[in-house]
Amino acid sequence: MENILDFTRDDLAAWLESKGIRSFRAGQIFKWIYIRQVDTFEQMTDLSKELRRTLAGYFNIRRLFLDDKQISVDGTEKFLHRLEDGQHIESVLIPEKDHFTLCVSSQVGCVQNCQFCLTAKGGFIRNLNVSEMIAQVRDARYYLMQKELNPLKLSNIVFMGMGEPLANYKNLVKSLKIITDSDYGLKFAHRRVTVSTCGLVPKITQLGLDISVNLAVSLNATTDAARSRLMPINKKYSLTQLLEACRTFTMKPRNKITFEYILMKGVNDTKADALRLVNLLAPIKAKVNLIPFNEYDKSKFKRPSKKQISDFLQILLDRNLTAITRKSKGNDILAACGQLKAKLY
Repeated sequence: MENILDFTRDDLAAWLESKGIRSFRAGQIFKWIYIRQVDTFEQMTDLSKELRRTLAGYFNIRRLFLDDKQISVDGTEKFLHRLEDGQHIESVLIPEKDHFTLCVSSQVGCVQNCQFCLTAKGGFIRNLNVSEMIAQVRDARYYLMQKELNPLKLSNIVFMGMGEPLANYKNLVKSLKIITDSDYGLKFAHRRVTVSTCGLVPKITQLGLDISVNLAVSLNATTDAARSRLMPINKKYSLTQLLEACRTFTMKPRNKITFEYILMKGVNDTKADALRLVNLLAPIKAKVNLIPFNEYDKSKFKRPSKKQISDFLQILLDRNLTAITRKSKGNDILAACGQLKAKLY
């Protein structure tokens, strides 16, 4: 039996037509699943009983199993979800001034082996299917409903959790179509959905052609030698190739690509690094998120001093590069990617 969350609205419409059922019913079904948050077809009272029985014979509507949840003093909430096969993934609900952002995982583990990332320590197990990505978002909105909060306050989605989203490309794009379905799906605005990548160059180009979302690139170094040590993907796609793909990325005229730069003490935090970063990003419509390293047990990397972080940021700002230092949230609840899952083992 298939999980109906694996189907886009077009997929479901095609399936219905194959069964001799009018395709507009797909919109009604989506409204029940994503807006009214029902968990059975029997609850879909504007469908005929016969159609409800048919749907129940082919599909189910599953939520993720919640194995652990931690709440930070700053309000950040981290969820450890157990999947049908017993594997675990994480998502993080981040409170902002007037809305929530959800950080979503795309894989169980990760094959990219970025040296600073705890997710990589567990190796790669498998891609998430569409329903497992969508359920993270759907369940988070349901969770807000249970807390008697407006579920639409969850308005921003970032694919920055466990895994490399562009390595699970087909399922990612289908998930994005459901997330941004403005009529019957989860109704997120395209401009409020961000996909982060370590630098899978061909897929960056393809993403811009296939769907309109924000792009974030995990950069973290300003020379090929340094980046290859931190991020093995750089040995396949160099900085030159990556930045050219970013320069030509298809996006709306006013949009900018976010470059994430994790500041690590003595690794990439010097004045020379900052100046090179300015020069590298000069041809690109770019903004920079400086992220002081979120230390975890036995990590070989350390967080720079506050002065080092401030000085690095000031160099960027003085040269008219849009940049901020991203405030870390959830440090007290292991909210960095992979940390809560790692606690299991």
